[in-house]
Amino acid sequence: MRKELSDRTELAVGLKTLWQALSKDLAVNAKAMPNIVKDVKVIEGDGGIGTVFLFTFSSGGVSPVSYQKEKITELDEVSHELGLQVVEGGYLTQGFSYYKTSFQLSALEQNKTLVNVKISFDYESDTEECSQPKKTAEAVIFFLRCLETYLSSDA
Repeated sequence: MRKELSDRTELAVGLKTLWQALSKDLAVNAKAMPNIVKDVKVIEGDGGIGTVFLFTFSSGGVSPVSYQKEKITELDEVSHELGLQVVEGGYLTQGFSYYKTSFQLSALEQNKTLVNVKISFDYESDTEECSQPKKTAEAVIFFLRCLETYLSSDA
């Protein structure tokens, strides 16, 4: 049964800069989180809906998996919405049969953006109170904070 978790955070980064990093330049993930993400490559597509990215994770890092493939399933330049679904590896090897992260960005001020995060998932455990989905939601917010730090440093 598909479930959802939602969270939001405010980042001290302008909407245009943050949207560029999240939707166009996913390679910035490796720069923002070098101890976790080793590399990001486009392996299929042109950056639009259907594009597949290969995330390679650093060995010996905090990630228990070596790679994850994600596909862009939502991309709206006007409302600044992006959906990324894991299609291989990563969370799909950790008990999830479906995992998708959606971001919706809204400008609050010139250099402040509200990010609404929605995680949709199917988890194969019978335990209703399993902490794994919540941990992945915390990891998304951690990623956004790392991205904020990287982008704020004028890198």
